[in-house]
Amino acid sequence: MTDGLIIPPGAGRQLQAGGMTLKVGEGVSTVWSFFEVVVAPGFDVGAHRHGEAEELFYVLEGELDLLAFEPTVRTAGDWQAWQSASGEKVVRGGPGSTMFVPAGCPHAFSNPGSTPARMLFQVSPPGHENYLEEVGELLSRGGAPDPEALTALRLRHDMEPLTPMRILPPTL
Repeated sequence: MTDGLIIPPGAGRQLQAGGMTLKVGEGVSTVWSFFEVVVAPGFDVGAHRHGEAEELFYVLEGELDLLAFEPTVRTAGDWQAWQSASGEKVVRGGPGSTMFVPAGCPHAFSNPGSTPARMLFQVSPPGHENYLEEVGELLSRGGAPDPEALTALRLRHDMEPLTPMRILPPTL
């Protein structure tokens, strides 16, 4: 039998300065990785989908715009106006909002507010921390990341980009 793991508040491996903390991941779990995330105002992860990974997002503080459906039309620049064949639209979710994303489902989140939002994020299989560490390095260089480098990085890590990652001015 294997012992469990208890992680105190504030502990974990920092993957991106002040924004992404790995709590449990590859090497500890054979099934998933788990993160605490601070989403900066104006950050838009960009719509994307994974061929193999499933994800679960849970909003702790603030508000996030959330997308988890196949749109009738994929516009290249912005996912905010996407709508599904059944009429689903992007949802603004506050504390307690949960978004489940099965493999192959287009999804995105952004922080439209003027203050940081916090969420918990789980992905299966484990190893997503490797992507997050690499994208953190790209973002730490300042300014917008090189689109070609970001796309290549995403494709290497089971992510098909559908719209660009952006940092926008808050709308609230």
